[in-house]
Amino acid sequence: MWTKSSPSPPTHLLIFLMFLLIAAAAAVQRFKEAPKYYNSPNCPTTNVTCSSSEVKSSDPSVHVAMTLDAAYLRGSMAAILSVLQHSSCPESIQFHFVVSSSADTASLRSTLAGSFPYLKFQIYPFRDDDAVAGLISTSIRSALDCPLNYARNYLAELLPGRVRRVVYLDSDLVLVDDIAKLAATPLGDDAVLAAPEYCNANFTSYFTPTFWSNPSLSLTFSGREACYFNTGVMVMDLERWRVGTYTAKIVEWMELQKRMRIYELGSLPPFLLVFAGKIAPVDHRWNQHGLGGDNFRGLCRDLHPGPVSLLHWSGKGKPWARLDANRPCPLDALWAPYDLLQTSFVLES
Repeated sequence: MWTKSSPSPPTHLLIFLMFLLIAAAAAVQRFKEAPKYYNSPNCPTTNVTCSSSEVKSSDPSVHVAMTLDAAYLRGSMAAILSVLQHSSCPESIQFHFVVSSSADTASLRSTLAGSFPYLKFQIYPFRDDDAVAGLISTSIRSALDCPLNYARNYLAELLPGRVRRVVYLDSDLVLVDDIAKLAATPLGDDAVLAAPEYCNANFTSYFTPTFWSNPSLSLTFSGREACYFNTGVMVMDLERWRVGTYTAKIVEWMELQKRMRIYELGSLPPFLLVFAGKIAPVDHRWNQHGLGGDNFRGLCRDLHPGPVSLLHWSGKGKPWARLDANRPCPLDALWAPYDLLQTSFVLES
């Protein structure tokens, strides 16, 4: 035990203890069972199960991909509930969860099935996480350096070939609108993905002076109206992705980053290098992002002007952590109704 006269514990030990506390908290999480949600009478009939490998070009299902891990499980459960609650055809939604190869898959599957007994879902181990770990450069926030954060790059390889279009969602968001509207976003003749663009953002800040001072690199954006977009909410055409070998294109930039550091912020810049200026637009209502504040302090933020279909707590501050600490931001109250975590009082009773 440390006293006032004792030397301060080393930083690495404090970090280790923090991770132990997070792991311990995650290990005792118990979640309530969500209500069952039914399709409205005008929903199309779906005959394709989540485990089927048969290709159905007329499959009316909405496919949703997310990552799943113990640290963000509480957020994932809230996101799933929000998707189902606001869908007009919830029984037509199929979830695809990517987990670390070292994750306790049985426990995660049991947790999902316990809270959502009727959920159609499949779990995919991310077996490339060791290889990806070797490509990751340290960024401004340690949470961004987790290999699972890069699993979205590999969805075309992880998900079965029958899944042609998928909505990718981060775990720190909730929907307040029907996800089928987002999934139906037109991609045009050649766009591989769609996302809300933010052309007023300072795009140059996502890359280092080394990148901009090298003409062979900076000319990557020549002829493109390259705008920032957040990769936490995307509509992806996996068939076009596979044909265009876009995973390999992203990996090439990550390999270059390891040699000469051309960007600073986790998994986002490789996506910008490959896709910025080439994506289909999505209305900003589908990603009211940044509600977690910046990556350093996580201060409270307000909504962007305009309507809201999806609230996204990207940034350092997460609503469940702020609520537990009794220091919530005003908008965290919009996340709280989707929280399925059982309180200690409920567990004891």
